[in-house]
Amino acid sequence: MILPAMMDFLSGLDITPFQLALAGFGFLFAAFVKGATGIGFATTCVPILVLAVGIERALPLVLIPSLTSNFILMAQVGGFVPSVRRFWPMFVVTPLGLFAGLYVLATADRAVPTAILGAVLIVYGLYAQGRTDRELPPGLARALALPTGFSTGLANGITGSQIMPIMPYLLSLKLSPSEFIQTMNISFTLSSLLMAVGLQRIGFLTTDLAVLSVAAILPVFLGTWIGGKLRKRMNADQFRAAVLWLLVALGVILIGRSVVF
Repeated sequence: MILPAMMDFLSGLDITPFQLALAGFGFLFAAFVKGATGIGFATTCVPILVLAVGIERALPLVLIPSLTSNFILMAQVGGFVPSVRRFWPMFVVTPLGLFAGLYVLATADRAVPTAILGAVLIVYGLYAQGRTDRELPPGLARALALPTGFSTGLANGITGSQIMPIMPYLLSLKLSPSEFIQTMNISFTLSSLLMAVGLQRIGFLTTDLAVLSVAAILPVFLGTWIGGKLRKRMNADQFRAAVLWLLVALGVILIGRSVVF
Protein backbone atom coordinates (compact mmCIF):
# COMPACT_ATOMS: atom_id res chain seq x y z
CA MET A 1 0.00 0.00 0.00
CA ILE A 2 2.72 2.47 0.99
CA LEU A 3 4.99 1.82 -1.99
CA PRO A 4 2.26 2.21 -4.66
CA ALA A 5 1.06 5.40 -2.96
CA MET A 6 4.61 6.77 -2.94
CA MET A 7 5.05 5.91 -6.61
CA ASP A 8 1.79 7.68 -7.45
CA PHE A 9 2.94 10.70 -5.45
CA LEU A 10 6.26 10.86 -7.29
CA SER A 11 4.52 10.31 -10.62
CA GLY A 12 2.32 13.31 -9.91
CA LEU A 13 5.46 15.38 -9.38
CA ASP A 14 7.07 13.86 -12.49
CA ILE A 15 9.98 12.58 -10.38
CA THR A 16 11.49 9.16 -11.04
CA PRO A 17 12.91 6.87 -8.31
CA PHE A 18 16.42 7.61 -9.64
CA GLN A 19 15.84 11.35 -9.37
CA LEU A 20 14.53 10.86 -5.83
CA ALA A 21 17.61 8.82 -4.89
CA LEU A 22 19.93 11.49 -6.30
CA ALA A 23 18.02 14.20 -4.43
CA GLY A 24 18.23 12.15 -1.23
CA PHE A 25 21.98 11.86 -1.68
CA GLY A 26 22.13 15.64 -2.16
CA PHE A 27 20.36 16.26 1.16
CA LEU A 28 22.51 13.73 2.99
CA PHE A 29 25.80 15.01 1.58
CA ALA A 30 24.93 18.69 2.09
CA ALA A 31 23.96 18.00 5.71
CA PHE A 32 27.23 16.12 6.14
CA VAL A 33 29.12 19.18 4.85
CA LYS A 34 27.16 21.48 7.17
CA GLY A 35 27.79 19.21 10.15
CA ALA A 36 31.50 19.13 9.39
CA THR A 37 32.00 22.84 8.58
CA GLY A 38 29.03 24.74 10.05
CA ILE A 39 28.05 26.27 6.68
CA GLY A 40 27.26 25.41 3.08
CA PHE A 41 24.04 23.36 3.22
CA ALA A 42 22.05 25.14 0.50
CA THR A 43 25.09 25.86 -1.68
CA THR A 44 26.12 22.20 -1.64
CA CYS A 45 22.61 20.78 -1.90
CA VAL A 46 21.05 22.96 -4.60
CA PRO A 47 23.43 22.00 -7.45
CA ILE A 48 22.80 18.29 -6.82
CA LEU A 49 19.04 18.89 -6.68
CA VAL A 50 19.22 20.94 -9.88
CA LEU A 51 20.91 18.01 -11.61
CA ALA A 52 18.21 15.70 -10.23
CA VAL A 53 14.97 17.63 -10.68
CA GLY A 54 15.74 21.05 -12.24
CA ILE A 55 16.08 24.46 -10.63
CA GLU A 56 12.30 25.13 -10.40
CA ARG A 57 11.84 22.22 -7.98
CA ALA A 58 15.30 22.32 -6.40
CA LEU A 59 14.77 25.72 -4.78
CA PRO A 60 11.48 24.81 -3.00
CA LEU A 61 12.77 21.39 -1.93
CA VAL A 62 15.81 22.78 -0.12
CA LEU A 63 13.87 25.29 2.00
CA ILE A 64 12.67 23.29 5.03
CA PRO A 65 15.81 21.14 5.45
CA SER A 66 17.95 24.28 5.15
CA LEU A 67 15.91 26.10 7.79
CA THR A 68 16.17 23.08 10.09
CA SER A 69 19.95 22.99 9.87
CA ASN A 70 20.12 26.77 10.38
CA PHE A 71 18.02 26.73 13.55
CA ILE A 72 20.12 23.94 15.04
CA LEU A 73 23.38 25.85 14.56
CA MET A 74 21.94 29.22 15.65
CA ALA A 75 20.83 27.66 18.93
CA GLN A 76 24.19 25.99 19.43
CA VAL A 77 26.54 28.95 18.90
CA GLY A 78 24.58 31.73 20.67
CA GLY A 79 25.09 35.48 20.20
CA PHE A 80 21.94 36.04 18.13
CA VAL A 81 21.10 39.53 19.46
CA PRO A 82 24.63 41.00 19.13
CA SER A 83 24.85 39.75 15.54
CA VAL A 84 21.51 41.34 14.65
CA ARG A 85 22.53 44.63 16.27
CA ARG A 86 25.79 44.78 14.37
CA PHE A 87 24.59 43.69 10.92
CA TRP A 88 20.93 44.81 10.82
CA PRO A 89 21.47 47.24 7.89
CA MET A 90 22.78 44.37 5.78
CA PHE A 91 19.84 42.17 6.74
CA VAL A 92 17.28 44.93 6.00
CA VAL A 93 18.27 45.31 2.33
CA THR A 94 18.59 41.58 1.65
CA PRO A 95 14.84 41.19 0.87
CA LEU A 96 15.05 43.87 -1.84
CA GLY A 97 17.76 41.97 -3.66
CA LEU A 98 16.10 38.59 -3.14
CA PHE A 99 12.75 39.61 -4.62
CA ALA A 100 14.55 41.23 -7.56
CA GLY A 101 16.39 37.96 -8.08
CA LEU A 102 13.16 35.97 -7.92
CA TYR A 103 11.72 38.21 -10.65
CA VAL A 104 14.70 37.31 -12.84
CA LEU A 105 14.21 33.63 -11.99
CA ALA A 106 10.52 33.76 -12.94
CA THR A 107 11.01 35.62 -16.22
CA ALA A 108 14.37 34.48 -17.58
CA ASP A 109 15.14 31.39 -19.62
CA ARG A 110 15.67 28.41 -17.29
CA ALA A 111 19.22 27.93 -18.59
CA VAL A 112 20.19 31.40 -17.38
CA PRO A 113 19.80 30.90 -13.58
CA THR A 114 21.37 27.45 -13.87
CA ALA A 115 24.44 28.90 -15.58
CA ILE A 116 24.59 31.75 -13.06
CA LEU A 117 24.52 29.26 -10.21
CA GLY A 118 27.38 27.38 -11.83
CA ALA A 119 29.40 30.57 -12.17
CA VAL A 120 28.72 31.53 -8.53
CA LEU A 121 29.97 28.15 -7.35
CA ILE A 122 33.15 28.35 -9.44
CA VAL A 123 33.91 31.90 -8.30
CA TYR A 124 33.29 31.05 -4.66
CA GLY A 125 35.24 27.79 -4.77
CA LEU A 126 38.28 29.39 -6.38
CA TYR A 127 38.09 32.47 -4.17
CA ALA A 128 37.88 30.48 -0.95
CA GLN A 129 40.80 28.25 -1.99
CA GLY A 130 43.10 31.23 -2.44
CA ARG A 131 41.58 33.57 0.11
CA THR A 132 43.95 35.97 1.86
CA ASP A 133 43.71 37.00 5.50
CA ARG A 134 43.47 40.75 4.90
CA GLU A 135 41.01 42.62 7.10
CA LEU A 136 38.72 45.34 5.76
CA PRO A 137 39.15 48.79 7.35
CA PRO A 138 36.12 49.66 9.56
CA GLY A 139 34.97 52.50 7.30
CA LEU A 140 35.04 50.37 4.17
CA ALA A 141 33.34 47.50 5.99
CA ARG A 142 30.43 49.77 6.93
CA ALA A 143 30.20 51.14 3.38
CA LEU A 144 30.05 47.64 1.91
CA ALA A 145 27.35 46.36 4.28
CA LEU A 146 24.37 47.54 2.20
CA PRO A 147 25.74 46.43 -1.22
CA THR A 148 26.67 43.08 0.31
CA GLY A 149 23.17 42.54 1.71
CA PHE A 150 21.45 43.49 -1.54
CA SER A 151 23.74 41.48 -3.83
CA THR A 152 23.54 38.44 -1.54
CA GLY A 153 19.76 38.55 -1.79
CA LEU A 154 19.94 39.05 -5.56
CA ALA A 155 22.21 36.02 -6.03
CA ASN A 156 20.02 33.97 -3.71
CA GLY A 157 16.83 34.85 -5.56
CA ILE A 158 18.29 33.93 -8.94
CA THR A 159 20.31 30.85 -8.02
CA GLY A 160 19.34 29.59 -4.54
CA SER A 161 22.94 30.09 -3.35
CA GLN A 162 23.16 32.04 -0.09
CA ILE A 163 26.92 32.49 0.35
CA MET A 164 28.02 35.11 -2.20
CA PRO A 165 29.15 37.74 -1.50
CA ILE A 166 28.29 37.66 2.21
CA MET A 167 30.80 34.93 3.04
CA PRO A 168 33.94 36.68 1.73
CA TYR A 169 32.65 39.92 3.28
CA LEU A 170 32.30 38.36 6.74
CA LEU A 171 35.59 36.51 6.39
CA SER A 172 37.30 39.87 5.85
CA LEU A 173 35.97 41.19 9.18
CA LYS A 174 37.94 38.78 11.37
CA LEU A 175 34.90 37.61 13.33
CA SER A 176 35.21 34.87 15.89
CA PRO A 177 34.02 31.44 14.69
CA SER A 178 30.82 31.76 16.73
CA GLU A 179 30.09 35.27 15.42
CA PHE A 180 30.77 34.16 11.86
CA ILE A 181 28.53 31.07 12.04
CA GLN A 182 25.72 32.97 13.81
CA THR A 183 25.74 35.87 11.32
CA MET A 184 25.88 33.56 8.32
CA ASN A 185 22.98 31.48 9.61
CA ILE A 186 20.86 34.53 10.42
CA SER A 187 21.35 35.57 6.79
CA PHE A 188 20.59 32.03 5.60
CA THR A 189 17.40 31.87 7.68
CA LEU A 190 16.14 35.29 6.58
CA SER A 191 16.78 34.42 2.95
CA SER A 192 15.10 31.01 3.25
CA LEU A 193 11.95 32.45 4.86
CA LEU A 194 11.69 35.17 2.21
CA MET A 195 12.45 32.61 -0.49
CA ALA A 196 9.50 30.48 0.67
CA VAL A 197 7.15 33.46 0.28
CA GLY A 198 8.57 34.44 -3.09
CA LEU A 199 8.60 30.91 -4.54
CA GLN A 200 4.99 30.43 -3.48
CA ARG A 201 4.00 33.67 -5.17
CA ILE A 202 5.63 32.75 -8.49
CA GLY A 203 4.16 29.24 -8.38
CA PHE A 204 7.31 27.21 -7.74
CA LEU A 205 6.41 26.14 -4.18
CA THR A 206 3.49 23.71 -4.21
CA THR A 207 1.94 21.60 -1.44
CA ASP A 208 3.43 18.37 -2.85
CA LEU A 209 6.92 19.86 -3.00
CA ALA A 210 6.52 21.17 0.55
CA VAL A 211 5.62 17.64 1.73
CA LEU A 212 8.68 16.22 -0.01
CA SER A 213 10.82 18.97 1.53
CA VAL A 214 9.59 18.01 5.03
CA ALA A 215 10.46 14.38 4.33
CA ALA A 216 14.03 15.45 3.59
CA ILE A 217 14.55 16.45 7.23
CA LEU A 218 15.47 12.85 8.10
CA PRO A 219 18.57 12.62 5.86
CA VAL A 220 19.49 16.14 7.03
CA PHE A 221 19.61 15.06 10.68
CA LEU A 222 21.54 11.93 9.73
CA GLY A 223 24.05 13.78 7.57
CA THR A 224 24.58 16.51 10.16
CA TRP A 225 25.25 13.92 12.86
CA ILE A 226 27.75 12.01 10.68
CA GLY A 227 29.48 15.23 9.64
CA GLY A 228 29.81 16.35 13.23
CA LYS A 229 31.38 13.03 14.21
CA LEU A 230 33.79 13.05 11.29
CA ARG A 231 34.77 16.67 11.89
CA LYS A 232 36.51 15.60 15.10
CA ARG A 233 38.69 13.07 13.25
CA MET A 234 39.57 14.75 9.96
CA ASN A 235 42.04 17.44 9.02
CA ALA A 236 39.77 20.46 8.67
CA ASP A 237 41.86 22.17 5.98
CA GLN A 238 41.96 19.08 3.77
CA PHE A 239 38.22 18.51 4.12
CA ARG A 240 37.44 22.17 3.37
CA ALA A 241 39.64 22.07 0.26
CA ALA A 242 37.92 18.91 -0.99
CA VAL A 243 34.47 20.46 -0.56
CA LEU A 244 35.51 23.65 -2.36
CA TRP A 245 36.88 21.73 -5.33
CA LEU A 246 33.66 19.73 -5.42
CA LEU A 247 31.69 22.97 -5.64
CA VAL A 248 33.89 24.12 -8.52
CA ALA A 249 33.27 20.82 -10.31
CA LEU A 250 29.51 21.11 -9.75
CA GLY A 251 29.64 24.65 -11.13
CA VAL A 252 31.31 23.43 -14.32
CA ILE A 253 28.71 20.65 -14.66
CA LEU A 254 25.82 23.08 -14.23
CA ILE A 255 27.17 25.50 -16.81
CA GLY A 256 27.65 22.59 -19.21
CA ARG A 257 24.10 21.39 -18.47
CA SER A 258 22.66 24.82 -19.23
CA VAL A 259 24.48 24.94 -22.57
CA VAL A 260 23.57 21.39 -23.65
CA PHE A 261 19.98 21.37 -22.46
